[in-house]
Amino acid sequence: MMFNRPEQLLREIRLGEDSPLMLKTVRFRGERVIGPEQDRLANELASMANAKGGVLVLGVDDETREIIGIPLERLDAVERYVCEICDDSITPPVSFHSFRMELPDSMGASKIVLKIEIQRSLFVHESSGGYFLRRGSSVRKMSPEVLARLFQQRSQDRLIRFEEQSVPWSGIDNLRTELWSRYITRSNERPDVVLFKRSLLVEEENGNLAASVAGILLCCEHPERFLPNAFIEAVRYRGTRQDSNYQMDAKKICGPLDRQIRDTMIFLRKNQTVGAIKQPHRVEKPQFSERAVFEAVVNAVAHRDYSIHGSKIRFFMFNDRLEIYSPGALPSTLTVDNIYLRQSTRNELVTSLLSETPMAESIGDIGRSSYIEKRGDGVPIILDESERLSKKKPTYELIDDAELLLTIYSAKTT
Repeated sequence: MMFNRPEQLLREIRLGEDSPLMLKTVRFRGERVIGPEQDRLANELASMANAKGGVLVLGVDDETREIIGIPLERLDAVERYVCEICDDSITPPVSFHSFRMELPDSMGASKIVLKIEIQRSLFVHESSGGYFLRRGSSVRKMSPEVLARLFQQRSQDRLIRFEEQSVPWSGIDNLRTELWSRYITRSNERPDVVLFKRSLLVEEENGNLAASVAGILLCCEHPERFLPNAFIEAVRYRGTRQDSNYQMDAKKICGPLDRQIRDTMIFLRKNQTVGAIKQPHRVEKPQFSERAVFEAVVNAVAHRDYSIHGSKIRFFMFNDRLEIYSPGALPSTLTVDNIYLRQSTRNELVTSLLSETPMAESIGDIGRSSYIEKRGDGVPIILDESERLSKKKPTYELIDDAELLLTIYSAKTT
């Protein structure tokens, strides 16, 4: 965190605005927040995210540097105002953390201010006025040349092992010992050193250790708190249409990736139809091959693009089919035509960690001891097992070069 001690923040305020510090008074009309003006604040917040990040302090006059404060009963409204601006007036939305602090004014009276912390983003953000960059205490509109260079830099940041990028506002305290201990051997070294070697912790520009994207995905109890799109949306529909009026069951499946896989398989068993035939003894016949679905869910979790904002894995069950939507285009030179024959991965560290993660007993007899075996058998198993059961080969479809849809067809169970 920046300027996390009141005395440190107060010292920075007295020095005035600069690249990492922005000061704003808050104005109200009745119960509504009317200042700082919405579009202007959007430009300034986006400019910080496009630069190296920084801190906005609401409740301080930017010219006199006087601590004005915010009434306690209006703090929630001010926080919502900032949240709406970051979500609705900036594309893609800007993430922030807010902190309520008490600072003394010039007379020594305690006043409440709201500190908004913006981290350097992996993306380039556009606000209503265009693309802005913060330099010193000013906000400048980027020239086409500067904008093109920033897009290139941020693109490289995402393309070069996004899973090993640091997650803002995270650290070793956010990684649970019982989860990360699965990936290390006994060592006399400090835990932070061991986790750094395994890329579960990474060093930030300021020298601090933060959790990596992979560390949060596999070793954090609630990854969605840091990566809001890191979950599976599972829905069972009655019939063959995606219609909320025909929704029979739904669950937001969260937690470490191996737990998401386990809970998705539980959702499948709970909601799929199981028939029976006599051959000559009774033999149960499910809608879908559990082994095939397991491989499909593992592939979606392991190979999806976690850098795409606002996208999650969708697991939709119907009477006649199962649809699994996975964010991101196919990695490398894979296509929907050669996916059966070739192997490639987007998240090598996540894949490696899942190959070391012991299989949960509740998943059932899938025929392996860990979640991934790096032999490239996943897609052939999905296609062959499903076709054997339903007599119809599953299909892959790339939607707008941004999302992969796998459709597995249901077996006849009656």
